[in-house]
Amino acid sequence: MSLDSDSIKWLERRFKHNIKFDEPMSRHTSLRVGGPAEAFVTPENVEDLKTLVKWSWDRGLAYLIIGKGTNLLVKDTGIHGIAIALTKCLKTIDQTDINTDEVIVTAMAGANLKTLCAYALKQGLGGMNFALGIPGTVGGGIIMNAGTSHGSMENVLKSIDVLLPEGHTRRIKKEALDFDYRKLSWIPELTDGHLDQTVILDGRFRLCPSDPVALKKTAREIIRTRKQRQPIGWPSAGCFFKNPVSGKTAGQLIEMAGLKGKSVGGAEISSKHANFFINRYNASAADFLMLVDLVEKAVLEKFNVHLEREVKIVGA
Repeated sequence: MSLDSDSIKWLERRFKHNIKFDEPMSRHTSLRVGGPAEAFVTPENVEDLKTLVKWSWDRGLAYLIIGKGTNLLVKDTGIHGIAIALTKCLKTIDQTDINTDEVIVTAMAGANLKTLCAYALKQGLGGMNFALGIPGTVGGGIIMNAGTSHGSMENVLKSIDVLLPEGHTRRIKKEALDFDYRKLSWIPELTDGHLDQTVILDGRFRLCPSDPVALKKTAREIIRTRKQRQPIGWPSAGCFFKNPVSGKTAGQLIEMAGLKGKSVGGAEISSKHANFFINRYNASAADFLMLVDLVEKAVLEKFNVHLEREVKIVGA
């Protein structure tokens, strides 16, 4: 359902300088592509977020929650409805429970993952080093079960607080969450059946007091390795495909298919890491979609492997 004139007036009156209409999503995604969102709102605080979500739900208006847009490909046709950015209203990080064995750190969904990692290092807390160098926000990291060979979000998460579309909040313990490789699922009853409309507000993480010197040494090595293996300085969404359960990685399969360095329009498969698709020459979303289709068909034809996308593709 598109925004009508009454909805536009209400949004303008309620959010003032925190709303933009027909806002290009290329300004809000790490791939630097994407058509306009009908409305792009950056709520000032949690109460504003609750008001907006409930108002949208009551009127049957679609809304898309985004963090930093690092795992998102928005089509050139843009987004019908409202894009809601959490980076202003949900950004605090705090220690909320401390004992001799572990420290519980609560990080709000709009906080940068790199900020959470830096916080843990500064406080001498182990457990978050696996996420060093992963772009995006805490909320996005939880939804995608972000991780590396060093660990993933499910290893440190204790619980999450969520906002349901009707306007009330709920705490969900990790035991009720179903984590898989680069994926989080939950029981529909926990969100009253509204999985896609539920908003993660924060995550509570179990971290452990550790030797700060050893933590920082490990951190430097992890960052150095990532910089050596991944393309730096080009707009990308990180790894585009999930690695198959067994056998070669997605990047290896794409390279073995002879596609490393292949381009469509301004979109290119990185010559440094074949599972990174970069915006090299003012690419459009259509360029990336054609490149993705080419890769999926080639890998299926040559190796009989169905690559599963890690990047979320959205849009009208």
